Amino acid sequence: MNPTLRNVAAVVAGIVVCLLVNGLVIAVSSSVIPLPEGVDPNDMESFKANVDKFRPEHFLFPFLAHAMGSLLGGWVAVILSASRAMRLAIIVGAVHLIGGIAAAYMIPAPTWFIVADLALAYLPMAWIGGRLAGAVAR
Repeated sequence: MNPTLRNVAAVVAGIVVCLLVNGLVIAVSSSVIPLPEGVDPNDMESFKANVDKFRPEHFLFPFLAHAMGSLLGGWVAVILSASRAMRLAIIVGAVHLIGGIAAAYMIPAPTWFIVADLALAYLPMAWIGGRLAGAVAR
């Protein structure tokens, strides 16, 4: 396969894995740590009206979803890449970061969570995933 096409496919596959992992972790989160009374996970207005009821543990799974998605997405991109492997992992993390920035504007959350999430869950975890994949590929 053409190396450029392979790299594009690696990034697309990494993004797909990233989004799937993110969605799966979020989907199971409320069964592990139930949402506060009155919060409807399918209604953004419900989130906004009840954001004061959220405790720090309610932000654990969103952080894990973002971190694990970027980690595994970066890993997949590197494993499937033809060249410039770490660059592809960072691209996957950057695409996920753009989604995280958009979510930070739309979904109410404490400032401490938004800062920690944006700073630690996306690019650093994609980089770590890329490094782990590079170690496996050697």
